[in-house]
Amino acid sequence: MKPIWIVDDDESIRWVLEKALARENLVTKSFSNARDAIDALQTATPQVLVSDIRMPGESGFELLQAVKAKHPGLPVIIMTAFSDLDSAVAAFQGGAFEYLTKPFDLDKAVELIRRALEESLREASVEQASAETPEILGQAPAMQDVFRAIGRLSQSNVTVLITGESGTGKELVAHALHKHSPRASQPFIALNTAAIPKDLLESELFGHERGAFTGAQATRRGRFEQAEGGTLFLDEIGDMPFDLQTRLLRVLSDGHFYRVGGHQPLKANVRVIAATHQNLEHRVREGLFREDLYHRLNVIRLRLPSMRERREDIPVLTRHFLAQSAKQLGVEAKRMSEYAMQFLTGLDLPGNVRQLENLCNWITVMAPGQTVEVKDLPQELTEGQGLAPATPLSAAAQPQTAAFQLPGAASNGKSIGEASYPFDGAAPAVGNGFPDHASWIALLETEAARMLAAGRPEVMDALGRQFESALIKTALKHTHGRKNDAAVRLGIGRNTITRKIHELGIDGAKDE
Repeated sequence: MKPIWIVDDDESIRWVLEKALARENLVTKSFSNARDAIDALQTATPQVLVSDIRMPGESGFELLQAVKAKHPGLPVIIMTAFSDLDSAVAAFQGGAFEYLTKPFDLDKAVELIRRALEESLREASVEQASAETPEILGQAPAMQDVFRAIGRLSQSNVTVLITGESGTGKELVAHALHKHSPRASQPFIALNTAAIPKDLLESELFGHERGAFTGAQATRRGRFEQAEGGTLFLDEIGDMPFDLQTRLLRVLSDGHFYRVGGHQPLKANVRVIAATHQNLEHRVREGLFREDLYHRLNVIRLRLPSMRERREDIPVLTRHFLAQSAKQLGVEAKRMSEYAMQFLTGLDLPGNVRQLENLCNWITVMAPGQTVEVKDLPQELTEGQGLAPATPLSAAAQPQTAAFQLPGAASNGKSIGEASYPFDGAAPAVGNGFPDHASWIALLETEAARMLAAGRPEVMDALGRQFESALIKTALKHTHGRKNDAAVRLGIGRNTITRKIHELGIDGAKDE
């Protein structure tokens, strides 16, 4: 891992950050001015850069511009005094990862640098993985089965039927089958049979002779002729009109066809790959699809999984589509926060990969900041319309959690330790009289699930504030309001507890 660069003309600031990061086993390199850091960028690159704004010579803002010009994905944390806040905001808009106001809480500074470090390492791994992006992305077991099938079919000319929900990438798989086949140097021709009017579809497939019908002023080659020697991909084959199914069956059976209005048979040397989101067996039973054509097409069936079956692929696909969209628009790629990525992974995404790609295009254009939070996503997603069902608790836990409320979640104002249990009248307890660990964790999970299902914004922040407030209030009770003692009991710094008490509006604390 590369070192963290610290740039500040104040030696004490550099020393404090060096020591704090050394305790975290993080390597640092310090500079007393921006010029030295800019010169060092010619031969080296940090993992994260932390810089002051106001320094003799070049400013931190100029350093930020130099870094972003050379390494746009490198996280830069700007340090500034309160009087420089406008400059900090301008730097933030210029691509800074975050800014720290001086004097800062050391624990908060280390935590922020840790977050930037994780982001930098994640971006580096994504860049390395996408240096040569494969045509189809996927690490889920279901997708690995698809890749293995493509490999086995690579030297075959056999007809393939690709099934799967809309948006799962059926045409991409057809492209891959063609690319890795002996026909790769020949044309790949695609036709969506559902998108062509019935009266024109026959001509699209087989072509027509001059004068075959009104408006046919010249002979036209159809898709079978265009794909000669290569692959013809027929998408949404389940929607093909019944009478045209008969003509397609004849081509698949003997390899010959006629142009519309033609009298000379033409030989078709074409590999056919078909795809559908419909259940062809049901279509056959309903009399809407020829059974003999179904068997001709269904030589090898390749089923593509929905996004619900490959949720572990959502992060890598999201990063790929965000990078792709940013490249097309000539802007810096947006980043998903950890919680926003978790939120996306929990969505059903009925439009599958296509919906995810469209969402990433929307994020690139519409999301306000470089780091995207849940609140920045389209309203129809955050209102819960695309949420996956919450994982149910075990039956044993349900009676204990049915009426759980966190502070502020209901009018009764009960805290974590005052949750109500309507079925048995008391919280499950262990020998010391307190609720056991598993019980309050289950209660917290239930409240989180309820808020997520209701589409509540910033669930992590809301529950986190309530949790911190409960901890600090309890510690202050034990120390009779002495906040320094409470900080020691909680294992946090004095500056941290002072800031938290102010942020959370906690009363009754005293310095001694």
